[in-house]
Amino acid sequence: MDNDHRSVRRILVVANETLDGDSIHQALADRHLEAGALQAFVVAPALNSRLRHWASDVDSARREAERRLRRCIERIELAGIEAQGWVGDSNPMQALADALQITRVDEVLIATHPEGRSNWLERGLVDRARAAVDLPLTHVVVDTAPALALFAGRAA
Repeated sequence: MDNDHRSVRRILVVANETLDGDSIHQALADRHLEAGALQAFVVAPALNSRLRHWASDVDSARREAERRLRRCIERIELAGIEAQGWVGDSNPMQALADALQITRVDEVLIATHPEGRSNWLERGLVDRARAAVDLPLTHVVVDTAPALALFAGRAA
């Protein structure tokens, strides 16, 4: 094994609706500057409504997650960071656990909406992940509301 491969910092990103947020990409860019070589592994849980889940309709949730994931990977790679990703289980804790079973990482980054708009925070995902994962874990808040409000203002 060559020395360069061992010096690559590997980060697991767990996010879905927040994958397009600038905060995630800034956090990765900062780590890229610090570490030099960086690999990002992105898992996007296929979030679904209770009704669709109950009706076993997961296709639309997976398609949406895949679409966000592709855009995110492209943006990460444009920043010069090696990236790969996949759509994960609809339960973000299970998606995180599954990802940690298939790849070795140095850090976990979980991106959520701000408090009050985040189901993940309401369910204690970040705290539960910190308790379950023996790695540095960073919580990144992605506030897409201003961009959405601006867009909504134009449409009105």
